[in-house]
Amino acid sequence: MSPRGKPAAKHHHHKVEVRLENLRQFFNSMDPSPFYERDLDPDAEHYIVSWAEEFPHDEPVQLVLHVEAPDAAAQQAMVEEAVHNHFANEARLAGLEFRHLLRVGSRSLVIGLAVLAICLVLSGTLAQDGGTVGDILRQSLLIGGWVAMWHPMQIYLYGWWPLLRRRRTYEKLAGMPVEVRSAAHPPAARPASTP
Repeated sequence: MSPRGKPAAKHHHHKVEVRLENLRQFFNSMDPSPFYERDLDPDAEHYIVSWAEEFPHDEPVQLVLHVEAPDAAAQQAMVEEAVHNHFANEARLAGLEFRHLLRVGSRSLVIGLAVLAICLVLSGTLAQDGGTVGDILRQSLLIGGWVAMWHPMQIYLYGWWPLLRRRRTYEKLAGMPVEVRSAAHPPAARPASTP
């Protein structure tokens, strides 16, 4: 299986092209689901998603499968349904993961703020006592309070956007056109247009 990505002209679909010996190679062989509900092979999914992310998000993508088996093109509708089902499910899972991350971020923020507030109060109390040991404890409490804020800050600053981008990519792939080309039956050439 060898992927090939081709940038297309503006307003045209970008093509992600994959070569296969047969269609079974394109799907997860361990998945017992019916053909149109099967998960894609992990390597195939990785190739498709990687190429799709290379193109601008607002520009459409088309998947073209070049299959050596001569009867593969006859199964195009079923393959397209399977691809759409797979990426729609991945988009749903990415959405659930995104919402879970935000819930974790909210809880972490509440805990972090509470710890920070306690540390600031204790640090202020120790500041009245003075002394070297008091200064060390005060600085340690301040550091500990801000460390407690690290996890929610990491989620809200950096953790959410890769998940959102992945979900949007899956949503785009869930509606992309899929073309299956049999090696024995290449698509007919378009007639040249006359001026």
